[in-house]
Amino acid sequence: MAGSLVDHLRKIPLFATLDQTALEHVASHATEFEVEPGHVLVQPGTAGSGVFVIVSGAVVVELPSGRTVELRDGQVFGELSLLTDTMRTGRVRATTAVTGLAISRADFSGLLEDEPKIAVAMLPVLANRLIAAERG
Repeated sequence: MAGSLVDHLRKIPLFATLDQTALEHVASHATEFEVEPGHVLVQPGTAGSGVFVIVSGAVVVELPSGRTVELRDGQVFGELSLLTDTMRTGRVRATTAVTGLAISRADFSGLLEDEPKIAVAMLPVLANRLIAAERG
C-alpha cells in the first residue's frame, strides 16, 4: 500500500477527526491487506473477528434478504457484529482489487475506549446503515 498508514487513516471518515497521536495509535493496531476481485472477505454465520476499512476498491455486501450494498473507498464494514457480539449475517465479496485495513475485535474494542472520537464518528455510519435497512 503506497503512502503511510497514518495518511490513509486520515482520509477515512471514521478516523478523520483524530489527531496525529491517535492516528498513530490506530495504525499500530491495523493490518494492511490486498485482495483480488471475487475474494470473499466475510462469510455469513461466522463470528465477527474484526472490522475492515476499504482504502481503495469496492466490495459488495450480500444480505440474507437478497439485497446487495456496494461499499467503496473510505467505508467500513464488519463493525456491527463486533458491537453486538452476533454472528455475521452477510457475505462481503470484493468486486475490484481492494486494499484495506483490518483491526481485530480486541484491538477495535480497546481503540473505542482509548479514542472516544472513533465511537462518536461511528454514530453516523450506524445511522446510515439503519436508514438504508429501513428503505430496503
